[in-house]
Amino acid sequence: MRRPQYKRILLKLSGEVLTGEGGYGIDPATIQKIAQEIKEVKNLGVEVAVVIGGGNIFRGVAASAKGMDRASADDMGMLATVMNGIALQDALEKIDVHTRVQTAIEMREVAEPYIRRRAIRHLEKGRVVVFAGGTGNPYFTTDTTASLRAMEIGADVILKATKVDGVYDADPLLHKHAHRFDELTYLDVLKKQLRVMDATAISLCMDHQIPIIVFNLKKKGNIKRVVCGEKVGTKVKG
Repeated sequence: MRRPQYKRILLKLSGEVLTGEGGYGIDPATIQKIAQEIKEVKNLGVEVAVVIGGGNIFRGVAASAKGMDRASADDMGMLATVMNGIALQDALEKIDVHTRVQTAIEMREVAEPYIRRRAIRHLEKGRVVVFAGGTGNPYFTTDTTASLRAMEIGADVILKATKVDGVYDADPLLHKHAHRFDELTYLDVLKKQLRVMDATAISLCMDHQIPIIVFNLKKKGNIKRVVCGEKVGTKVKG
């Protein structure tokens, strides 16, 4: 196995990857597998931060489309990410990985409030930091949260874990001739309206030259492969 190419990574997990084969909620076996993969990367000496979504429990955009006030719907979505964050912390702590959940919405009884300097100190001490609660503001996705937190903590790269093995020009689950890209620029993503991350998130990464690697989380060992510089998934850079 090669040496790690990155010292500090930000792993972006969608809520949907936690459901396993089910369509809703948190699958204990799936979250345990993710925790084990994070531990393997951490054992290489890599500092790991995680931004987690909440779509497996509640999607603010979907609820807004059905008539719910968007700000209220997004607040509920942000609370769902905290539930996922606590579940991931529990899975990591069970395999002796010291973990802190920091949330942008203050709830001191269950998680630390997000404080940038404290988050960086946790990472320096070898703890995994899970960022939950989105940005704490409605209308911003967890993709944007990932870009924002990556900049704030000085991450070398954003690893976006998905259910497919990179970025395609069409949905590969629906179109068998869909073309997968090995590399893209930020402008390619914006111009072609590729569904990597939303435009705000991509723009933030472009401004600060933070590369994004989109890869398949379902394939065992992929996080480690990406961190060690193997050609996995699609890389988006300047």
